[in-house]
Amino acid sequence: MKDSFRKSMAWLHTWCGLFCGWVLCAIFLTGTLSVFREPITRWMQAQPLLPVAANSNPVVRASAYLAATAPQAPAWQVDLPRRPGDAMQLAWKADDGSRHHVIMDPATGALLDQPWGRATQGGRHFMAFHYMLQGGLPGYWLVGFLSMGMLVALVSGVVVHKRIFKDFFTFRPGKGQRSWLDAHNAMAVLSLPFLFMIVYTGLSVFYISYMPWPMETMYGGKDAYEQYQAELALKPPPLAPPARSGIAAALPDLAALQLRADTLMGRPALEMTVDLPGDTHQRVRFDARSTEGDDSRDLLNHARSITFDGATGAILQLEGAQHDAGYAGKFSHEAMEQLHLAHFGGWSVKWLYFVGGLMGTAMMATGTILFCVKRRKKSEMEFGAATATVYRVIEACNVAALAGTALACIVYFYANRLLPAALEGRAKLEIQAFMYTWLASLLHALVRTFLTNPRQAWLDQLWSTALLCLALPLLNWVTTGQHLGLYLANGDGQSAAVELTAMAFGLAFACMARHVGKATQAAPVKQANRPVPAR
Repeated sequence: MKDSFRKSMAWLHTWCGLFCGWVLCAIFLTGTLSVFREPITRWMQAQPLLPVAANSNPVVRASAYLAATAPQAPAWQVDLPRRPGDAMQLAWKADDGSRHHVIMDPATGALLDQPWGRATQGGRHFMAFHYMLQGGLPGYWLVGFLSMGMLVALVSGVVVHKRIFKDFFTFRPGKGQRSWLDAHNAMAVLSLPFLFMIVYTGLSVFYISYMPWPMETMYGGKDAYEQYQAELALKPPPLAPPARSGIAAALPDLAALQLRADTLMGRPALEMTVDLPGDTHQRVRFDARSTEGDDSRDLLNHARSITFDGATGAILQLEGAQHDAGYAGKFSHEAMEQLHLAHFGGWSVKWLYFVGGLMGTAMMATGTILFCVKRRKKSEMEFGAATATVYRVIEACNVAALAGTALACIVYFYANRLLPAALEGRAKLEIQAFMYTWLASLLHALVRTFLTNPRQAWLDQLWSTALLCLALPLLNWVTTGQHLGLYLANGDGQSAAVELTAMAFGLAFACMARHVGKATQAAPVKQANRPVPAR
Protein backbone atom coordinates (compact mmCIF):
# COMPACT_ATOMS: atom_id res chain seq x y z
CA MET A 1 0.00 0.00 0.00
CA LYS A 2 2.90 2.35 0.78
CA ASP A 3 4.46 1.63 -2.61
CA SER A 4 1.12 2.22 -4.29
CA PHE A 5 0.71 5.57 -2.50
CA ARG A 6 4.25 6.67 -3.39
CA LYS A 7 3.71 5.66 -7.01
CA SER A 8 0.55 7.74 -7.09
CA MET A 9 2.41 10.69 -5.61
CA ALA A 10 5.25 10.19 -8.12
CA TRP A 11 2.77 10.24 -11.01
CA LEU A 12 1.10 13.37 -9.59
CA HIS A 13 4.45 15.09 -9.03
CA THR A 14 5.66 14.27 -12.55
CA TRP A 15 2.69 15.41 -14.56
CA CYS A 16 1.52 18.26 -12.33
CA GLY A 17 5.08 19.57 -12.20
CA LEU A 18 5.49 19.25 -15.96
CA PHE A 19 2.32 20.93 -17.17
CA CYS A 20 2.33 23.63 -14.48
CA GLY A 21 6.10 24.03 -14.66
CA TRP A 22 6.21 25.52 -18.14
CA VAL A 23 4.29 28.68 -17.29
CA LEU A 24 5.52 28.66 -13.69
CA CYS A 25 9.09 29.00 -14.97
CA ALA A 26 8.07 32.22 -16.69
CA ILE A 27 6.07 33.36 -13.66
CA PHE A 28 8.98 32.70 -11.31
CA LEU A 29 11.63 34.29 -13.53
CA THR A 30 9.61 37.49 -14.05
CA GLY A 31 8.71 37.53 -10.35
CA THR A 32 12.38 37.24 -9.49
CA LEU A 33 13.21 40.18 -11.76
CA SER A 34 10.33 42.20 -10.28
CA VAL A 35 12.07 42.13 -6.89
CA PHE A 36 14.23 44.90 -8.41
CA ARG A 37 11.45 46.59 -10.37
CA GLU A 38 12.41 50.04 -9.08
CA PRO A 39 16.03 49.89 -10.38
CA ILE A 40 14.82 48.34 -13.65
CA THR A 41 12.27 51.12 -14.11
CA ARG A 42 14.93 53.74 -13.35
CA TRP A 43 17.28 52.23 -15.96
CA MET A 44 14.55 51.94 -18.59
CA GLN A 45 13.34 55.50 -18.09
CA ALA A 46 16.90 56.64 -18.89
CA GLN A 47 16.40 60.04 -17.33
CA PRO A 48 19.61 62.09 -17.44
CA LEU A 49 21.10 62.84 -14.02
CA LEU A 50 20.99 66.51 -13.09
CA PRO A 51 23.65 68.44 -11.16
CA VAL A 52 22.93 68.58 -7.43
CA ALA A 53 23.10 72.00 -5.80
CA ALA A 54 23.76 72.40 -2.09
CA ASN A 55 21.16 74.18 0.07
CA SER A 56 18.52 73.99 -2.65
CA ASN A 57 14.97 73.11 -1.58
CA PRO A 58 12.83 71.69 -4.43
CA VAL A 59 9.59 72.58 -2.65
CA VAL A 60 10.47 76.27 -2.63
CA ARG A 61 11.23 76.35 -6.37
CA ALA A 62 8.12 74.33 -7.22
CA SER A 63 5.77 76.52 -5.18
CA ALA A 64 7.29 79.71 -6.61
CA TYR A 65 6.66 78.51 -10.18
CA LEU A 66 3.14 77.29 -9.46
CA ALA A 67 2.20 80.50 -7.60
CA ALA A 68 3.25 82.51 -10.64
CA THR A 69 1.78 80.17 -13.28
CA ALA A 70 -1.42 78.77 -11.73
CA PRO A 71 -2.37 80.83 -8.68
CA GLN A 72 -6.10 80.06 -9.04
CA ALA A 73 -5.76 76.32 -9.69
CA PRO A 74 -7.90 74.16 -7.38
CA ALA A 75 -4.87 72.00 -6.55
CA TRP A 76 -1.14 71.66 -7.14
CA GLN A 77 0.69 68.37 -7.18
CA VAL A 78 4.46 68.05 -6.97
CA ASP A 79 6.34 64.76 -7.38
CA LEU A 80 9.54 65.44 -5.45
CA PRO A 81 12.94 64.00 -6.43
CA ARG A 82 13.40 60.46 -5.12
CA ARG A 83 17.20 60.66 -5.27
CA PRO A 84 19.90 63.28 -5.87
CA GLY A 85 20.04 64.09 -9.59
CA ASP A 86 16.35 63.38 -10.26
CA ALA A 87 13.97 65.90 -11.80
CA MET A 88 10.58 66.73 -10.32
CA GLN A 89 7.17 66.91 -11.96
CA LEU A 90 4.67 69.69 -11.33
CA ALA A 91 1.00 69.25 -12.23
CA TRP A 92 -2.15 71.32 -11.86
CA LYS A 93 -5.69 71.51 -13.13
CA ALA A 94 -6.98 74.69 -14.75
CA ASP A 95 -10.45 76.19 -14.21
CA ASP A 96 -11.60 74.85 -17.60
CA GLY A 97 -10.78 71.29 -16.48
CA SER A 98 -7.64 70.92 -18.58
CA ARG A 99 -4.61 69.32 -16.94
CA HIS A 100 -1.09 70.63 -17.23
CA HIS A 101 2.29 69.35 -16.12
CA VAL A 102 5.92 70.36 -16.48
CA ILE A 103 9.27 68.84 -15.59
CA MET A 104 11.60 71.03 -13.50
CA ASP A 105 15.23 70.95 -12.46
CA PRO A 106 14.97 71.08 -8.64
CA ALA A 107 18.35 72.79 -8.30
CA THR A 108 17.81 75.68 -10.71
CA GLY A 109 14.06 75.83 -11.28
CA ALA A 110 14.56 75.59 -15.05
CA LEU A 111 11.93 73.71 -17.05
CA LEU A 112 13.18 70.62 -18.84
CA ASP A 113 12.24 69.19 -22.23
CA GLN A 114 9.39 66.69 -22.42
CA PRO A 115 9.24 63.79 -22.52
CA TRP A 116 11.89 63.64 -19.81
CA GLY A 117 13.19 60.14 -20.14
CA ARG A 118 11.31 57.30 -21.79
CA ALA A 119 7.70 56.32 -21.18
CA THR A 120 7.81 52.70 -20.03
CA GLN A 121 6.26 50.18 -17.70
CA GLY A 122 9.79 49.27 -16.66
CA GLY A 123 9.98 46.69 -13.90
CA ARG A 124 6.24 46.94 -13.31
CA HIS A 125 5.72 44.84 -16.45
CA PHE A 126 7.56 41.93 -14.85
CA MET A 127 5.39 42.27 -11.75
CA ALA A 128 2.15 42.41 -13.77
CA PHE A 129 3.18 39.39 -15.84
CA HIS A 130 4.13 37.57 -12.66
CA TYR A 131 0.68 37.74 -11.09
CA MET A 132 -1.67 37.93 -14.11
CA LEU A 133 0.39 37.16 -17.24
CA GLN A 134 -0.71 40.58 -18.57
CA GLY A 135 -4.09 38.91 -19.14
CA GLY A 136 -6.49 40.70 -16.78
CA LEU A 137 -8.92 38.67 -14.67
CA PRO A 138 -8.43 35.41 -16.64
CA GLY A 139 -4.71 35.85 -16.01
CA TYR A 140 -5.35 36.13 -12.27
CA TRP A 141 -7.27 32.86 -12.33
CA LEU A 142 -4.68 31.04 -14.43
CA VAL A 143 -1.82 32.11 -12.16
CA GLY A 144 -3.87 31.07 -9.12
CA PHE A 145 -4.58 27.65 -10.66
CA LEU A 146 -0.90 27.15 -11.51
CA SER A 147 0.13 28.23 -8.02
CA MET A 148 -2.15 25.60 -6.51
CA GLY A 149 -0.56 23.12 -8.89
CA MET A 150 2.85 24.12 -7.60
CA LEU A 151 1.78 23.52 -4.01
CA VAL A 152 0.60 20.06 -5.07
CA ALA A 153 3.94 19.40 -6.79
CA LEU A 154 5.90 20.57 -3.73
CA VAL A 155 3.95 18.39 -1.27
CA SER A 156 4.01 15.33 -3.54
CA GLY A 157 7.73 15.87 -4.13
CA VAL A 158 8.43 15.75 -0.40
CA VAL A 159 6.43 12.50 -0.18
CA VAL A 160 8.21 10.92 -3.16
CA HIS A 161 11.77 11.63 -2.03
CA LYS A 162 12.35 9.35 0.95
CA ARG A 163 16.01 10.43 1.21
CA ILE A 164 15.37 14.08 0.50
CA PHE A 165 18.03 15.48 2.85
CA LYS A 166 20.61 12.86 1.89
CA ASP A 167 19.97 13.65 -1.76
CA PHE A 168 20.60 17.32 -1.01
CA PHE A 169 24.24 16.58 -0.19
CA THR A 170 24.70 14.36 -3.25
CA PHE A 171 25.65 15.64 -6.68
CA ARG A 172 27.19 13.49 -9.38
CA PRO A 173 28.19 15.63 -12.39
CA GLY A 174 28.50 14.17 -15.85
CA LYS A 175 26.09 11.31 -15.12
CA GLY A 176 23.25 12.36 -17.42
CA GLN A 177 19.86 11.63 -15.91
CA ARG A 178 21.36 11.11 -12.44
CA SER A 179 22.99 14.56 -12.55
CA TRP A 180 19.73 16.26 -13.50
CA LEU A 181 17.94 14.50 -10.64
CA ASP A 182 20.67 15.49 -8.17
CA ALA A 183 20.47 19.12 -9.30
CA HIS A 184 16.67 19.06 -9.05
CA ASN A 185 16.77 17.62 -5.54
CA ALA A 186 19.44 20.02 -4.30
CA MET A 187 17.64 23.12 -5.60
CA ALA A 188 14.30 21.88 -4.24
CA VAL A 189 15.53 21.14 -0.71
CA LEU A 190 17.54 24.34 -0.38
CA SER A 191 14.70 26.58 -1.56
CA LEU A 192 11.78 24.55 -0.14
CA PRO A 193 10.90 26.89 2.79
CA PHE A 194 11.13 29.92 0.51
CA LEU A 195 8.99 28.26 -2.18
CA PHE A 196 6.24 27.29 0.27
CA MET A 197 6.22 30.80 1.72
CA ILE A 198 6.22 32.63 -1.62
CA VAL A 199 3.47 30.50 -3.20
CA TYR A 200 1.23 30.56 -0.12
CA THR A 201 1.56 34.32 0.41
CA GLY A 202 1.01 34.90 -3.31
CA LEU A 203 -2.30 33.04 -3.15
CA SER A 204 -3.34 34.81 0.05
CA VAL A 205 -2.67 38.28 -1.39
CA PHE A 206 -5.27 37.76 -4.13
CA TYR A 207 -7.84 35.87 -2.11
CA ILE A 208 -10.48 38.43 -3.04
CA SER A 209 -9.90 37.78 -6.75
CA TYR A 210 -10.14 34.01 -6.28
CA MET A 211 -13.14 34.05 -3.90
CA PRO A 212 -15.12 37.28 -4.51
CA TRP A 213 -18.61 35.91 -3.89
CA PRO A 214 -18.73 36.06 -0.05
CA MET A 215 -17.60 39.69 -0.12
CA GLU A 216 -20.10 40.63 -2.84
CA THR A 217 -22.89 38.89 -0.91
CA MET A 218 -21.98 40.78 2.26
CA TYR A 219 -21.43 44.25 0.80
CA GLY A 220 -23.28 44.14 -2.49
CA GLY A 221 -21.86 44.11 -5.98
CA LYS A 222 -21.09 47.85 -6.19
CA ASP A 223 -17.95 49.11 -4.42
CA ALA A 224 -17.86 45.89 -2.38
CA TYR A 225 -14.07 45.76 -2.29
CA GLU A 226 -13.76 49.40 -1.16
CA GLN A 227 -16.32 48.88 1.61
CA TYR A 228 -14.58 45.71 2.74
CA GLN A 229 -11.16 47.37 2.86
CA ALA A 230 -12.50 50.38 4.76
CA GLU A 231 -14.12 48.15 7.39
CA LEU A 232 -11.09 45.89 7.61
CA ALA A 233 -8.69 48.77 8.16
CA LEU A 234 -10.92 50.64 10.62
CA LYS A 235 -9.58 53.83 9.09
CA PRO A 236 -10.93 57.20 10.13
CA PRO A 237 -13.25 58.65 7.50
CA PRO A 238 -11.41 60.56 4.77
CA LEU A 239 -11.27 64.32 5.07
CA ALA A 240 -14.02 66.09 3.17
CA PRO A 241 -12.67 68.17 0.28
CA PRO A 242 -12.23 71.80 1.33
CA ALA A 243 -14.54 74.47 -0.05
CA ARG A 244 -13.07 77.72 -1.35
CA SER A 245 -13.76 80.60 1.06
CA GLY A 246 -12.95 83.35 -1.42
CA ILE A 247 -10.64 85.02 1.10
CA ALA A 248 -7.05 85.31 -0.03
CA ALA A 249 -4.27 84.06 2.24
CA ALA A 250 -0.52 83.77 1.96
CA LEU A 251 1.00 80.41 1.17
CA PRO A 252 2.37 78.64 4.24
CA ASP A 253 6.08 77.92 4.61
CA LEU A 254 6.04 74.71 2.57
CA ALA A 255 9.69 73.95 3.27
CA ALA A 256 9.05 74.01 7.02
CA LEU A 257 5.94 71.86 6.61
CA GLN A 258 7.94 69.35 4.57
CA LEU A 259 10.54 69.13 7.34
CA ARG A 260 7.82 68.49 9.91
CA ALA A 261 6.19 65.89 7.65
CA ASP A 262 9.49 64.02 7.16
CA THR A 263 9.98 63.89 10.92
CA LEU A 264 6.45 62.81 11.79
CA MET A 265 6.24 60.18 9.02
CA GLY A 266 9.70 58.82 9.73
CA ARG A 267 10.73 58.91 6.05
CA PRO A 268 11.15 61.58 3.37
CA ALA A 269 8.08 62.83 1.52
CA LEU A 270 7.93 61.92 -2.16
CA GLU A 271 4.81 63.83 -3.12
CA MET A 272 3.19 67.12 -2.08
CA THR A 273 -0.38 68.21 -2.82
CA VAL A 274 -1.72 71.70 -2.07
CA ASP A 275 -5.51 72.06 -2.19
CA LEU A 276 -6.95 75.56 -2.79
CA PRO A 277 -3.55 77.33 -2.75
CA GLY A 278 -3.81 80.96 -1.70
CA ASP A 279 -7.14 80.49 0.08
CA THR A 280 -7.78 80.52 3.82
CA HIS A 281 -9.09 76.93 3.53
CA GLN A 282 -5.95 75.66 1.83
CA ARG A 283 -4.53 72.26 2.83
CA VAL A 284 -1.11 70.70 2.34
CA ARG A 285 -0.65 66.94 2.12
CA PHE A 286 2.63 65.03 2.01
CA ASP A 287 2.86 61.35 0.98
CA ALA A 288 5.73 58.97 1.64
CA ARG A 289 5.12 55.75 -0.25
CA SER A 290 6.95 52.60 0.74
CA THR A 291 10.14 52.63 -1.32
CA GLU A 292 11.96 49.67 -2.83
CA GLY A 293 15.18 50.26 -0.97
CA ASP A 294 13.65 51.01 2.42
CA ASP A 295 15.90 49.53 5.11
CA SER A 296 13.15 49.38 7.72
CA ARG A 297 13.16 46.19 9.80
CA ASP A 298 9.41 46.56 10.31
CA LEU A 299 7.50 44.00 8.26
CA LEU A 300 4.45 46.30 8.11
CA ASN A 301 6.32 48.91 6.13
CA HIS A 302 3.35 50.62 4.48
CA ALA A 303 2.90 54.06 2.94
CA ARG A 304 2.41 57.10 5.14
CA SER A 305 0.81 60.51 4.70
CA ILE A 306 0.10 63.66 6.69
CA THR A 307 -2.28 66.55 6.01
CA PHE A 308 -1.78 70.07 7.41
CA ASP A 309 -4.13 73.02 7.65
CA GLY A 310 -2.45 75.49 5.34
CA ALA A 311 -3.56 78.52 7.35
CA THR A 312 -2.57 77.39 10.85
CA GLY A 313 -0.14 74.54 10.26
CA ALA A 314 -2.23 72.24 12.46
CA ILE A 315 -2.18 68.51 11.73
CA LEU A 316 -5.53 67.43 10.30
CA GLN A 317 -4.72 63.77 9.66
CA LEU A 318 -1.74 61.42 10.05
CA GLU A 319 -1.94 57.96 8.45
CA GLY A 320 0.34 54.96 8.64
CA ALA A 321 2.96 56.32 11.03
CA GLN A 322 1.92 54.20 14.01
CA HIS A 323 0.25 50.86 14.61
CA ASP A 324 -2.98 50.33 16.45
CA ALA A 325 -4.37 47.08 17.87
CA GLY A 326 -7.64 47.86 16.13
CA TYR A 327 -5.93 47.35 12.79
CA ALA A 328 -5.01 43.71 13.53
CA GLY A 329 -7.25 42.31 10.78
CA LYS A 330 -5.70 44.56 8.19
CA PHE A 331 -2.17 43.82 9.41
CA SER A 332 -2.63 40.07 8.92
CA HIS A 333 -3.28 40.72 5.23
CA GLU A 334 -0.51 43.31 4.95
CA ALA A 335 2.00 40.94 6.55
CA MET A 336 1.31 38.38 3.81
CA GLU A 337 1.61 41.08 1.17
CA GLN A 338 4.88 42.44 2.51
CA LEU A 339 6.34 38.94 2.81
CA HIS A 340 5.51 38.24 -0.83
CA LEU A 341 6.67 41.60 -2.20
CA ALA A 342 9.83 41.87 -0.04
CA HIS A 343 8.97 45.38 1.12
CA PHE A 344 11.08 45.12 4.24
CA GLY A 345 14.68 44.59 5.27
CA GLY A 346 16.25 46.71 2.53
CA TRP A 347 18.46 45.46 -0.27
CA SER A 348 19.78 42.49 1.71
CA VAL A 349 16.33 40.88 1.83
CA LYS A 350 15.73 41.70 -1.82
CA TRP A 351 18.94 39.92 -2.86
CA LEU A 352 17.92 36.92 -0.77
CA TYR A 353 14.55 36.86 -2.54
CA PHE A 354 16.32 37.25 -5.88
CA VAL A 355 18.59 34.27 -5.23
CA GLY A 356 15.67 32.24 -3.85
CA GLY A 357 13.61 33.02 -6.93
CA LEU A 358 16.42 31.96 -9.25
CA MET A 359 16.80 28.70 -7.33
CA GLY A 360 13.06 28.06 -7.58
CA THR A 361 13.20 28.71 -11.33
CA ALA A 362 16.19 26.38 -11.65
CA MET A 363 14.36 23.70 -9.65
CA MET A 364 11.41 23.78 -12.05
CA ALA A 365 13.70 23.95 -15.07
CA THR A 366 15.73 20.89 -14.03
CA GLY A 367 12.51 19.03 -13.30
CA THR A 368 11.05 19.60 -16.76
CA ILE A 369 14.37 18.75 -18.42
CA LEU A 370 14.67 15.60 -16.32
CA PHE A 371 11.33 14.40 -17.70
CA CYS A 372 12.62 14.58 -21.27
CA VAL A 373 16.00 13.03 -20.40
CA LYS A 374 14.21 10.03 -18.84
CA ARG A 375 11.81 9.63 -21.77
CA ARG A 376 14.64 9.72 -24.30
CA LYS A 377 16.09 6.64 -22.65
CA LYS A 378 12.88 4.83 -21.88
CA SER A 379 9.47 5.65 -23.27
CA GLU A 380 6.46 4.67 -21.20
CA MET A 381 4.15 5.01 -24.23
CA GLU A 382 1.63 7.05 -22.22
CA PHE A 383 -0.02 8.42 -25.39
CA GLY A 384 0.02 5.33 -27.58
CA ALA A 385 0.83 5.97 -31.22
CA ALA A 386 1.08 9.73 -30.60
CA THR A 387 3.75 9.36 -27.89
CA ALA A 388 6.68 10.38 -30.10
CA THR A 389 4.89 13.52 -31.30
CA VAL A 390 3.79 14.46 -27.78
CA TYR A 391 7.36 14.11 -26.49
CA ARG A 392 8.64 16.38 -29.25
CA VAL A 393 6.04 19.01 -28.30
CA ILE A 394 7.06 18.69 -24.65
CA GLU A 395 10.72 19.24 -25.59
CA ALA A 396 9.76 22.37 -27.55
CA CYS A 397 7.67 23.68 -24.63
CA ASN A 398 10.66 23.16 -22.34
CA VAL A 399 12.83 25.30 -24.59
CA ALA A 400 10.25 28.09 -24.82
CA ALA A 401 9.47 28.03 -21.08
CA LEU A 402 13.11 28.30 -20.02
CA ALA A 403 15.33 29.80 -22.71
CA GLY A 404 12.40 31.51 -24.47
CA THR A 405 11.27 33.38 -21.38
CA ALA A 406 14.78 34.65 -20.72
CA LEU A 407 15.08 35.71 -24.36
CA ALA A 408 11.76 37.59 -24.16
CA CYS A 409 12.96 39.41 -21.02
CA ILE A 410 16.14 40.72 -22.63
CA VAL A 411 14.27 41.66 -25.83
CA TYR A 412 11.99 43.76 -23.62
CA PHE A 413 15.06 45.78 -22.56
CA TYR A 414 16.18 46.10 -26.19
CA ALA A 415 12.75 47.34 -27.27
CA ASN A 416 13.02 50.06 -24.62
CA ARG A 417 16.24 51.37 -26.15
CA LEU A 418 15.43 50.85 -29.84
CA LEU A 419 11.93 52.36 -29.91
CA PRO A 420 12.01 56.19 -30.35
CA ALA A 421 11.68 58.02 -27.03
CA ALA A 422 8.82 60.23 -28.31
CA LEU A 423 6.88 57.37 -29.94
CA GLU A 424 3.20 57.27 -29.01
CA GLY A 425 2.24 54.18 -27.01
CA ARG A 426 5.81 52.98 -26.71
CA ALA A 427 5.23 51.36 -23.29
CA LYS A 428 2.58 49.08 -24.82
CA LEU A 429 4.89 48.26 -27.73
CA GLU A 430 7.63 47.17 -25.33
CA ILE A 431 5.25 44.70 -23.69
CA GLN A 432 4.14 43.45 -27.09
CA ALA A 433 7.79 42.85 -28.02
CA PHE A 434 8.10 40.67 -24.92
CA MET A 435 4.94 38.67 -25.67
CA TYR A 436 5.68 38.20 -29.38
CA THR A 437 9.24 37.09 -28.64
CA TRP A 438 7.94 34.53 -26.18
CA LEU A 439 5.50 33.20 -28.80
CA ALA A 440 8.22 33.22 -31.48
CA SER A 441 10.51 31.20 -29.20
CA LEU A 442 7.86 28.46 -29.00
CA LEU A 443 7.39 28.41 -32.78
CA HIS A 444 11.15 28.30 -33.31
CA ALA A 445 11.52 25.46 -30.79
CA LEU A 446 8.75 23.46 -32.50
CA VAL A 447 10.36 23.87 -35.93
CA ARG A 448 13.83 22.96 -34.66
CA THR A 449 12.56 20.01 -32.65
CA PHE A 450 10.59 18.44 -35.50
CA LEU A 451 13.02 19.24 -38.33
CA THR A 452 16.38 18.72 -36.59
CA ASN A 453 16.58 18.09 -32.83
CA PRO A 454 15.74 19.89 -29.57
CA ARG A 455 19.39 20.46 -28.68
CA GLN A 456 19.70 22.81 -31.64
CA ALA A 457 16.71 24.79 -30.39
CA TRP A 458 18.39 25.08 -26.99
CA LEU A 459 21.63 26.26 -28.60
CA ASP A 460 19.95 28.90 -30.77
CA GLN A 461 17.97 30.47 -27.94
CA LEU A 462 20.63 30.20 -25.23
CA TRP A 463 23.32 31.79 -27.42
CA SER A 464 20.91 34.52 -28.56
CA THR A 465 20.02 35.36 -24.95
CA ALA A 466 23.67 35.33 -23.88
CA LEU A 467 24.80 37.67 -26.67
CA LEU A 468 21.91 40.10 -26.11
CA CYS A 469 22.61 40.23 -22.37
CA LEU A 470 26.33 40.86 -22.86
CA ALA A 471 25.70 43.56 -25.48
CA LEU A 472 23.05 45.46 -23.47
CA PRO A 473 25.52 48.00 -21.96
CA LEU A 474 26.84 48.76 -25.47
CA LEU A 475 23.32 49.32 -26.79
CA ASN A 476 22.56 51.65 -23.88
CA TRP A 477 25.70 53.67 -24.58
CA VAL A 478 24.92 54.00 -28.31
CA THR A 479 21.25 54.95 -27.88
CA THR A 480 21.34 57.18 -24.77
CA GLY A 481 24.97 58.11 -24.15
CA GLN A 482 24.70 56.59 -20.67
CA HIS A 483 26.99 53.77 -19.63
CA LEU A 484 28.28 51.82 -16.67
CA GLY A 485 31.18 54.20 -15.98
CA LEU A 486 28.84 57.20 -15.94
CA TYR A 487 26.45 55.47 -13.54
CA LEU A 488 29.27 54.65 -11.16
CA ALA A 489 30.74 58.16 -11.39
CA ASN A 490 27.37 59.72 -10.55
CA GLY A 491 26.66 57.31 -7.72
CA ASP A 492 23.74 55.70 -9.55
CA GLY A 493 24.35 52.22 -8.20
CA GLN A 494 20.88 50.96 -9.14
CA SER A 495 21.30 51.54 -12.87
CA ALA A 496 24.83 50.18 -12.73
CA ALA A 497 23.56 47.04 -11.00
CA VAL A 498 21.03 46.47 -13.80
CA GLU A 499 23.78 46.34 -16.43
CA LEU A 500 26.13 44.27 -14.26
CA THR A 501 23.36 41.77 -13.57
CA ALA A 502 22.51 41.59 -17.28
CA MET A 503 26.14 40.77 -18.08
CA ALA A 504 26.22 38.15 -15.33
CA PHE A 505 23.16 36.52 -16.86
CA GLY A 506 24.86 36.70 -20.25
CA LEU A 507 27.87 34.79 -18.95
CA ALA A 508 25.60 32.22 -17.28
CA PHE A 509 23.63 31.60 -20.47
CA ALA A 510 26.86 31.38 -22.48
CA CYS A 511 28.09 28.68 -20.11
CA MET A 512 24.79 26.82 -20.51
CA ALA A 513 24.98 27.05 -24.29
CA ARG A 514 28.59 25.85 -24.27
CA HIS A 515 27.65 22.89 -22.10
CA VAL A 516 24.76 21.96 -24.41
CA GLY A 517 27.06 22.30 -27.42
CA LYS A 518 29.64 19.97 -25.89
CA ALA A 519 26.94 17.44 -25.03
CA THR A 520 25.67 17.60 -28.61
CA GLN A 521 29.14 16.89 -30.02
CA ALA A 522 29.78 14.07 -27.55
CA ALA A 523 26.42 12.37 -28.05
CA PRO A 524 24.46 13.79 -31.01
CA VAL A 525 20.75 13.21 -30.86
CA LYS A 526 19.61 10.81 -33.56
CA GLN A 527 16.12 10.13 -34.76
CA ALA A 528 16.44 6.56 -33.48
CA ASN A 529 16.90 7.82 -29.94
CA ARG A 530 13.39 9.21 -29.88
CA PRO A 531 10.58 7.07 -28.48
CA VAL A 532 9.04 5.14 -31.33
CA PRO A 533 5.49 3.90 -30.81
CA ALA A 534 4.90 0.20 -31.26
CA ARG A 535 3.02 -0.83 -34.38
